[in-house]
Amino acid sequence: MELEFKKEDTKLIVSFKGRLDTTTSIQAEEEITKNLDNEDELIIDFKNLEYISSAGLRLLLKLQKEFASKKGMTIESPNDIVKEIFKVTGFSNILNIKG
Repeated sequence: MELEFKKEDTKLIVSFKGRLDTTTSIQAEEEITKNLDNEDELIIDFKNLEYISSAGLRLLLKLQKEFASKKGMTIESPNDIVKEIFKVTGFSNILNIKG
């Protein structure tokens, strides 16, 4: 898994590439936390994410809770496989997903 970070004002944009699973979710959480300063909005770009497991879903819940009292968190551009996982798990009803 690869992560790319971009900051715009008080917004952090995180682009994922590869798989977000048990072995990579801990690394992803550490890297995202390390890149957070005073951002009040989180954009997660899943355009190049191939797969997400339950460990990845837990990370998304944790991040969503952290940004709930701020401007929020948005998932952008998930592929059909990730969209289906969100749908089956009910995450499509609790996450802000665009694309």
